[in-house]
Amino acid sequence: MSLGSNITLIGMPGSGKSTVGRILAHHFDMEFIDSDRLIERAANMGIQNVVDRMGLNRFRELEQQVLCEIDVENTIISTGGSAVYSLSAMNHLATLGPRLYLRITRNSLIRRVDNSAVRGLYKLPSHSLLRLFHERENLYPDFADITFDNDAPLSAIRAGQLIALFDCERN
Repeated sequence: MSLGSNITLIGMPGSGKSTVGRILAHHFDMEFIDSDRLIERAANMGIQNVVDRMGLNRFRELEQQVLCEIDVENTIISTGGSAVYSLSAMNHLATLGPRLYLRITRNSLIRRVDNSAVRGLYKLPSHSLLRLFHERENLYPDFADITFDNDAPLSAIRAGQLIALFDCERN
């Protein structure tokens, strides 16, 4: 695998996509974008409002559209946890560079995402956090070019291990 000009982060809410994304962007002198912010701009409202007012299907259509329109270079792209539901979006992101799956266990998910209303977890009220985990846990590996277990806190040592994955590819 050769490193493209971008790195896309995928994984469950609470997997560290924003935190890791900012660390990688800083280290490699890259830009950082959060696809959730792009969706909010496109909808002119918060993501949970899109889900509440327009429904989960419309949210996923909008998410797919926004992800498929990303055309950047030298950028770390943090996706929402539901990005893996869109084959076309995941295929498009693959053309931009490697997709890094930040894998966490169900226990880490529960510990990190203790208040989904504050975190901005976009789901129907009838869908539990564990249901989303079980729906998605087998999807992420299908789209991952690289997998990084991110259950432990991201210490300087672990961040260094992650950066080393990409340093090898860039040199």
